[in-house]
Amino acid sequence: MAAEIQPKPQTRTPVLLNKIEASQDVVNTAVIIPKEDGVISVSEDRTIRIWLKRDSGQYWPSIYHTMPDSCSCMSFNPETRRLSMGMENGIISVSDSHQGRVTVVLFVLEMEWVLSTGQDKNFTWHCSESGTQLGLYRTTAWVSGLQFDVETRHAFVGDYSGQVTILKLELDSCSLVTTFKGHTGNVTALCWDPVQRVLFSGSADHSIIMWDIGGGKGTAIELQGHNEKVQGLCYAPHTRQLISCSSDGGIVIWNMDVTRQETPEWLDSDSCQKCEQPFFWNFKQMWDSKKIGLRQHHCRKCGQAVCGKCSAKRSTIPLMGFEFEVRVCDSCHESITDEDRAPTATFHDSKHSIVYMHYEPTMGWLLTSGADKVVKLWDMTPVVS
Repeated sequence: MAAEIQPKPQTRTPVLLNKIEASQDVVNTAVIIPKEDGVISVSEDRTIRIWLKRDSGQYWPSIYHTMPDSCSCMSFNPETRRLSMGMENGIISVSDSHQGRVTVVLFVLEMEWVLSTGQDKNFTWHCSESGTQLGLYRTTAWVSGLQFDVETRHAFVGDYSGQVTILKLELDSCSLVTTFKGHTGNVTALCWDPVQRVLFSGSADHSIIMWDIGGGKGTAIELQGHNEKVQGLCYAPHTRQLISCSSDGGIVIWNMDVTRQETPEWLDSDSCQKCEQPFFWNFKQMWDSKKIGLRQHHCRKCGQAVCGKCSAKRSTIPLMGFEFEVRVCDSCHESITDEDRAPTATFHDSKHSIVYMHYEPTMGWLLTSGADKVVKLWDMTPVVS
């Protein structure tokens, strides 16, 4: 009797729903309009466009408005249908606020505040009704990421030095709560989950860090799954999944409903902590043992300082955030099981260099804007569920 042929398991991937290709320049920011087949975009070509889906299935600009300068960022509140704008010349929709390009603008409905940051290193907040500036904080580097927690009035500010600053905002003043730094490159994206009280930061160093703000333990979990700088982060709280994208077009879906481990601190040593061979700067041991000094490496699992011979093997360690193979020492490689290597993320290719993304959880749709001047709409329900 012929053997029964089993069907191959289907790989779940995002479904490309549509493309919007009529922009004359790169779309810096775009958002999906919930409950409507519509998209709002702002672009380097100074335009604001509202795209609505026609009977033909294509999106056409039903509203088209030209601004005085390039539109660098925006914030859209679907409840009030209010659009807050930031431009290249430093102007935001409520005030002439900055001396350089506005990098992030954020409307907070509960406070009636518009928060904004610029390349002039100023973080400001204004009354959205009167346009009055309520406060200003001077940052050490220009800001590239901004999030706000309504309950505590904490602003999370990520900048080009790789630092994240937490500020406590009042009506007309603010106080510095703390700063933390874990990235070696500039912060490119921030995402705040007010339920779990966790902050995600993405960076030009290709990494993502999950900061446990609410846990009180100072836990910082690294996620390594991109080959280029991280351009956007969105969190789906109902499924506890993180969506991230990078400039090489990669979209990664991270399962955050697992117990993750912090990466160890790298240990200092003048010799290999496995074979005790001296490292190349340890002249005394080199002379005493008549041996050539070796280059120092570190095991990503235990953090020990090891030579190349004692760390020749590679492995993924997904629960530590290493979805790609990394250097591990021989003893750690033996201790890692197949179950330990089970991936906690899925990888997808958007096929364009992403500059911005927006996730609309009520629809399960993802919007990506690319350097190719194309906006793509994706159905993420096959992978975010």
